[in-house]
Amino acid sequence: MSTSLTTCEWKKVFYEKMEVAKPADSWELIIDPNLKPNELAPGWKQYLEQHASGRFHCSWCWHTWQSPHVVILFHMYLDRAQRAGSVRMRVFKQLCYECGTARLDESSMLEENIESLVDNLITSLREQCYDEDGGQYRIHVASRPDGGPHRSEFCEACQEGIVHWKPSEKLLEEEATTYTFSGASKPSAQEGSGYNFFSLRWWLIGASLCLLIVYLQFSFRGSTFL
Repeated sequence: MSTSLTTCEWKKVFYEKMEVAKPADSWELIIDPNLKPNELAPGWKQYLEQHASGRFHCSWCWHTWQSPHVVILFHMYLDRAQRAGSVRMRVFKQLCYECGTARLDESSMLEENIESLVDNLITSLREQCYDEDGGQYRIHVASRPDGGPHRSEFCEACQEGIVHWKPSEKLLEEEATTYTFSGASKPSAQEGSGYNFFSLRWWLIGASLCLLIVYLQFSFRGSTFL
């Protein structure tokens, strides 16, 4: 999916859902690659999506990768008198960790992922711009911990100071349990094998000493009778 198609899909889904959520108001969605977190003009509100799922494609080496930690920044403003609103949006990019090029690559997203993200945006928009109860946010599968740590040195959002990824407490507990178990089980196995080896050696030494004592006793008795 190209970048232009992804942008068109975002706007299509946003306009369709806003027409249902707020049919009396007119809203626009603008892609702004220069949007900065927490730098808001008077009256503007901010919503930060921290765990979107996206696929990246390196424009240099053609490497592709999936990330469950795509950050999307939204700035929102509603003019109540004009019944018109505006949303400015920035999807943060990532660097390719295969070729190490300095080119930042954009992500592409599936339509179902965009729909759930727009639902969360509208929930925040209703809360902050309309002072309504927006309802519950949709929890993405992408927000669950993946198989490896987030590589912040390749993330544009992290480089701009947005702390958006950390292992959950459950994951840390699982890692700690796994490390403790693996770290403790290996020495015990080694100790067990060492114990078997040394006990066998001492058993042989003890048996040899007993045989030697018996031999000496019989030799001593024989010499006495002579």
